[in-house]
Amino acid sequence: MKSDILILGIETSCDETAASVVRDGREALSNVISSQIELHTVYGGVVPEIASRKHIEKINQVIEQALLEAGVALGDLDAIAVTYGPGLVGALLVGVSEAKAISFASGIPLVGVHHISGHISANYLEHRELAPPFLCLVASGGHSHLVAVKDYGVYDIIGRTRDDAAGEAFDKVARAIGLGYPGGPKIDRLAGQGNPEAIPFPRAKVNENAYDFSFSGLKSAVLNYLNACRMKGEAVNEADVAASFQRAVVDVLTEHSLRAAEEYGYDTFAIAGGVASNSALRAALAEECGRKGIRFYYPSPVYCTDNAAMIAAAGYYEFRRGAVSGLDLNAVPNLKLGDT
Repeated sequence: MKSDILILGIETSCDETAASVVRDGREALSNVISSQIELHTVYGGVVPEIASRKHIEKINQVIEQALLEAGVALGDLDAIAVTYGPGLVGALLVGVSEAKAISFASGIPLVGVHHISGHISANYLEHRELAPPFLCLVASGGHSHLVAVKDYGVYDIIGRTRDDAAGEAFDKVARAIGLGYPGGPKIDRLAGQGNPEAIPFPRAKVNENAYDFSFSGLKSAVLNYLNACRMKGEAVNEADVAASFQRAVVDVLTEHSLRAAEEYGYDTFAIAGGVASNSALRAALAEECGRKGIRFYYPSPVYCTDNAAMIAAAGYYEFRRGAVSGLDLNAVPNLKLGDT
């Protein structure tokens, strides 16, 4: 296969309309993201119908801008990679339909990409020395996965969330405190002003699998604490609540991750997903990995949230192993990792 393989990535799984051109799976020549945060903030979360309509409005502009910034034309591309699941079905359909239309009109091969595979592959964009095998924690609004990366695009899930994902818990707690949406960055900032040991929130363990996650009990504990304070007329120190909640999440993610790395014999560990940009989580994992002699990798914040460069990076490795999709590719909102 020739060098300098150019992949156009398209991502529309939730509320970011994104397109990117990536060379050889490692170099982002462009990474254009049109965010809808302001549209959804008033509702306290993403409204699927609004997200889908905005994707339709923005998708052509975003792709044109990505090609322009990369200095390439459609004819220069080797493949088009698009997220086809998991995600919001209407949002996914916009990206998948666009990618199929371009592929049909141009004859450029189409590659369907799993969204979580994209998050994992975000690490390749800034760490060229990183290569499988390694262990990766994917923590986002919809997912909390511990994934053994056996090879490019070859995964074994060691642990996963049983209920609320970490990012989902951040959003719900932020809403309860009154911080609004999106909750993750706001909790992170407020927690810096509080005492993480002020409130003894629980750390859940799942008996059936020591590496699975459960954050619904923690979320309920925070809500119960807030309700009890309000019923008693007691003042709530919101910074202490944010810091104590964040510490509980970070403790669980860090403990599970490092224990899995030791048990399965991994000396390389990476994180990915929106929660991977949390400052407390990065600091805790860096400290523990350093103490145990484990190499630690993480993407820049722009590559932690949903973006198309990560989809193009993952698509590159799918394309290299011949995993080209047909024009019957469809959106699969509940797609499981390993079903690709």
